[in-house]
Amino acid sequence: MTPSLGSLRSCFEGAVPSAIATCGADGMPNVTYVSQVHYVDEHHVALSYQFFNKTRDNVLDNGRATVQVVDPDAAGHYRLYLQYLRTETEGPLFENMKAKLAAIASHTGMSKVFRLLGSDIYRVQRIEVVPGNLPSQSPLRDNLLSGLRACLADMALSADLAHLLDATLAGLESRWNIRHSLLLMFDPDRCCLYTVASRGYDRSGVGSEICLGEGIIGVAAREQTPIRIGHAVQEYRYGEAARRSFARSGADQVLDTEIPFPGLPDAGSQLAVPLVLGRRLLGVLYVESTQEKRFSYDDEDALVVLAGQLAQQIELLSLATENPAERPGSKGVGAIRPVVRGAAVAVRFFAHNHSLFVDNEYLIKGVAGAIAWKLLREHAASGRTEFTNRELRLDASLQLPDVTENLEARLILLQRRLAERCPAIAIHKTGRGRFRLDISRPLQLEAATAG
Repeated sequence: MTPSLGSLRSCFEGAVPSAIATCGADGMPNVTYVSQVHYVDEHHVALSYQFFNKTRDNVLDNGRATVQVVDPDAAGHYRLYLQYLRTETEGPLFENMKAKLAAIASHTGMSKVFRLLGSDIYRVQRIEVVPGNLPSQSPLRDNLLSGLRACLADMALSADLAHLLDATLAGLESRWNIRHSLLLMFDPDRCCLYTVASRGYDRSGVGSEICLGEGIIGVAAREQTPIRIGHAVQEYRYGEAARRSFARSGADQVLDTEIPFPGLPDAGSQLAVPLVLGRRLLGVLYVESTQEKRFSYDDEDALVVLAGQLAQQIELLSLATENPAERPGSKGVGAIRPVVRGAAVAVRFFAHNHSLFVDNEYLIKGVAGAIAWKLLREHAASGRTEFTNRELRLDASLQLPDVTENLEARLILLQRRLAERCPAIAIHKTGRGRFRLDISRPLQLEAATAG
């Protein structure tokens, strides 16, 4: 019985090198190894194009190749009879293969030799089972489908975005034993992703940022495709940002606004899955492990489904956060709270990048920083503590992006950064589209300029 291409996906993990056979115009055969055979869909695979060699010449001459792949778990051998179609040198498939090739090269000490020039796309014309093999029983794994079902059920119970994000990461650990995970949201105005939730790390890393195209997370976001790496690879690791102290004065003053990324320093496996609605990027779900080859094609499939449902719920919750009856100045918005006591908290705001420093320690920047400064100024001017999401959206000074401003995510980011760095200032959700600013110490506000 001829197997389907999809049933052979474990053969394409790169654990066992694949052999490729081609034939020249003069009838001379050529056999060598290919670094990567990549599953595209039920009818196509892609081979890594790295060198200008005899195999390449033969393929371009007659368009035919035969590849033998091996199942690393069951020890089954299969021959794929291929017809060359085209070569891609950019885009999601190319970036996916580039990341995996970098992992293979790093794992084998060939980083300076292996370089992906293109992704050669082939149609699989026929699959042949090589006789003489006795496949062994594959090791049993947790049921991904039942875990997915349970995770989706947990997520469906979330009434707001903060609970949804936390429930998603908690479900990954409890249902799939994925202990290290992050959720990042996309900031289209600054073309970067910022961390809003994490699990399994010594520090949360909330507020840490990744540029579009940076590492596995940034590439997955830019190309809007999942990327999975099964070996440790330096090119796709996230080093801890160097921390510089904030000087109170000086002509060469440097304001450090980098929050260290919380990734594992010795990640052996990584998987980044974009959260996408149509063609609109919302964020990225990222998981990692110290164990090499921890995540398989099946894990990738399951997390892609999970990410799709998560993106839809984020969108639905963002549409449901506003109370239509609420307007700025309505009941509860102008409440005055008692005067607080204790040592003053020094808050400095830099308008050029909307960065906020509390007692000379960096807190937040961007839209979240602008929101914090607005709330603190209004509290200082009138003692006001009650606010609404709607009035923030109507405030042009906050410069919210016209498309997918992710206001709720920015408020969660601000709330969690305050809880970590400055408990004297706190934000508490009080209802749909409403929140309260609690101040427990006097504030000393200063609108500063960069030195």
